[in-house]
Amino acid sequence: MGGFGLNGSDEEGIATRLWNKFKNERVSVLYSPFIICLASGTLDSHTFLHCISQDVYFLQAFAQAYELAEEYADDDEDKEAITKLRKRVLKRLRNLDTLIHEWGFESPKESMCQTATVKYTEFLLETAAGKVGGEKFPGKIVTPFEKTKIAAYTLSAIAPCMRLYNFVSKEILALLDPEESKHIYKKWLNSLSSEKFEASAGRIEVMLDKLSVSLTGEELEVVERLYHQAMKLEVEFILTQPVVNRTIAPVSQLYNSAEENLIIFCDFDLTCTAIDSSALLAEIAIVAASKADLSGGETQSSQMSSADIRMMWSNHFSQYIEEYEQCTESIMPNEAVKGLDYEGLSKAVEQISNFEKRANSRVIDSNLLRGLNLTDIIRAGEHLTFQDGCKQFFKDLMKSETCATDFHVLSYCWCDDLIKSAFSSALSRGPVCAKCTFELLSL
Repeated sequence: MGGFGLNGSDEEGIATRLWNKFKNERVSVLYSPFIICLASGTLDSHTFLHCISQDVYFLQAFAQAYELAEEYADDDEDKEAITKLRKRVLKRLRNLDTLIHEWGFESPKESMCQTATVKYTEFLLETAAGKVGGEKFPGKIVTPFEKTKIAAYTLSAIAPCMRLYNFVSKEILALLDPEESKHIYKKWLNSLSSEKFEASAGRIEVMLDKLSVSLTGEELEVVERLYHQAMKLEVEFILTQPVVNRTIAPVSQLYNSAEENLIIFCDFDLTCTAIDSSALLAEIAIVAASKADLSGGETQSSQMSSADIRMMWSNHFSQYIEEYEQCTESIMPNEAVKGLDYEGLSKAVEQISNFEKRANSRVIDSNLLRGLNLTDIIRAGEHLTFQDGCKQFFKDLMKSETCATDFHVLSYCWCDDLIKSAFSSALSRGPVCAKCTFELLSL
């Protein structure tokens, strides 16, 4: 595999390794408004039909791409395998109206090709024609080597699509009652999660694995790039499906409308960060005390030794955990609440807020944070580990040219400088949208 750096065992094929590598993209789909409504069975049927009406354009593009890949395949066995893939696509295309009827719907009389559909199909057909970024094929593709890698590139642009739908359908069905028969989209989900559909996805992946064996490390990087781009375009297709239902969903995409104005409130500790900031501040205090122990000097934490400081922090953390559990148990109702109990929720939030303030006051009164070096705090903030994808999310928000965004970070952290330095690397690089504002709210 040359210099192709992918996680996974040598026994895994490239298709499996790429599928595992780009798991963040596929997981984001599960929390999109379209999939949330689909899973709950509340998705408007017109929205669903609009989505599956695009199948005809995808299938036509697949058939054309397979036809080109079939010509490029130098090995007779590979050529035959790709021919079978193309014939299955053509069969599904012919039977599409029947399949839609089996799922319990009538085929849309008319359909227009969506922008997201065009972006993927054009990408696929350009790839199949040898128009690959970073690769130059002057004139006609004639050598067996050139033909093989173009066929591999084409399969890499197709492989994630069927696997993504198989994955999503299985994830949804795992949440449904197996005896549930009233779910309007269950037949469609059963179709995409069936052994037959999964086998079809597997055949594409096996073919990609086989065609990639002879490629160099640099060419395998092209395969990875194409696979990733195909995945992103398919995810974009799902994210851009028009949903009329009122839906509560995580912010999984940036809105591209000048009329949108996002106001985002975000917690800091363990929401943005992978660790609690109080633990980081405690470690800085302990290290400072350790240096004072070695030098024979005095710390400003009441001249306590590093061992004393460590013990006090440990006691504070233990007390915090114990009282937090007691607090949450006291506010949880004994029975399931029907509907939104706004007054009860407000009281519960106030109780948690009061608990946090008491816990913070104990640390402040203990003088454990007194005298910490600001330079050390800022440096620690700059190297603070964020949750996977968190910094990129902030960067994308701040670079958005079409959406006005007010971003507020909420925290009980004792140090504004720690939080500001933690975000500095994410927000200070690259263009920042003039419509975006960033504010820290220490509670």
